Amino acid sequence: MKIKNVGDNLLKNDNFIFTFLRSAVSSQTSGWVDFAVSFVFFQWIGFSPLFASALGAVAGGIVNCLINYRFTFHADGVDWRAVIVKYVMVWLGSLLLNSFGTEILYNLIKDWDWLETLGFKKAGYFSAARLFVALIVSWAWNFMLQRYFVYRVTGFDTYAIRFVNRLIPRLEKKIAAKEGVD
Repeated sequence: MKIKNVGDNLLKNDNFIFTFLRSAVSSQTSGWVDFAVSFVFFQWIGFSPLFASALGAVAGGIVNCLINYRFTFHADGVDWRAVIVKYVMVWLGSLLLNSFGTEILYNLIKDWDWLETLGFKKAGYFSAARLFVALIVSWAWNFMLQRYFVYRVTGFDTYAIRFVNRLIPRLEKKIAAKEGVD
């Protein structure tokens, strides 16, 4: 009975701890997508840390938004148009923090030869910088803003929905027609 309660709480309870644990699952999933894409573009294709990180962040961001909407934050009552606009705002901040943070940290440590005495290889310096920056940004920026802004109804939602409707005028007509039928 207690194990079932833990499972139910982990999946359904919206208190801080259980939401954070679900967020960790979502973050890990999207983080691995982000990391794999950025590593491929850095190591195999030869992009700079800045651009490799940016491409990884795009791929990871899409995965993260989709998982978080239903699984992590149970945001079914929040209009998806508002979520997209708010998520993109937070994601752009995350993109900048991750990209420039990785670039700065990589440039700070790339000549630290003493790291090789700890077992690091030069090719691993990028991975270490990328992982460290990603963890800090994930906890201090992404989780907090997603929990308290992106996946909650806010006063900003009206403006976000208007923005999407103006961006895609035919979308507004389709949604209005659907709402009139339902």
